[in-house]
Order: sequence, then structure tokens, then C-alpha cells
Amino acid sequence: MGNSYPELKTRIQSTFIDLFLMIILMFVVAKVLDSLNPTGESDDGLIRGVLFIAIWGVYEPIAMVFGSTLGNYLMKIRVREHGNTTKRINILQSYIRFVIKILLGWLSFITISANKERRAIHDLVSGSIMIEKAMN
Repeated sequence: MGNSYPELKTRIQSTFIDLFLMIILMFVVAKVLDSLNPTGESDDGLIRGVLFIAIWGVYEPIAMVFGSTLGNYLMKIRVREHGNTTKRINILQSYIRFVIKILLGWLSFITISANKERRAIHDLVSGSIMIEKAMN
């Protein structure tokens, strides 16, 4: 049985779910830090910066190693190795994919309609592919 590949609309919906999750996480972290320092006297900018980087720079790449972000999971799409869609991508592929996606932004998606596997530029560069989860 062949793979099905998600449409651009599905991938964008997945991205917005993840964006919403990360914004919520940022607010929760900010509230926790504020509650730990009610007087606001100490400078916790470094801690906030590290947590900001962790939320934005760790969530997606690590989640992709496990096959999907929350948005991918809810939209029933998964990231796999292009040559073998039964295998998840490794951490190096995940970070390459993430960096290219961040650098190119929405431009990375322009190739989706140009190939039958609907691979974005970040998928092409990292050797990954998005597939729809089989409904068994």
C-alpha cells in the first residue's frame, strides 16, 4: 500500500496548533517565573531567554524524532525518512529540517505543489517526508 501525503492546508493547520501550544507554554512559564519572584526585584532575563529558546528551539526537533509534534499528531500526519517511511528521522535530520524551515519560513512550503510527494524544501534538504497516518 502506498503512502498518502498531506495537503498544504493540513500542514499549515498543524503548524498553527503547534504555534498556539508554544505561545501557551510561554505564558505558563512567564506566570510560573512571576510567581516565584513576586517582588520583581531580581533580573531573571537570562532564565526567560533560555526557556524561550528551549520552547522554540527544542520542542519541534525533539518531537519530530518521535514522529510528530502535537499539531502533527492531531492532524494525523507524521514525519518519516524519505527513503523508508517506516523509520522516524534522526536528531540530525530533525535539526537540519528545523533550521531550514525557520530560515525560509513560509517560503519553504512553495515546493509542496511542485512534487507528487508534497515535500517542502525543508523536507527535501533533510531527507524527510510528511505522510498521512494510516487509519488501521
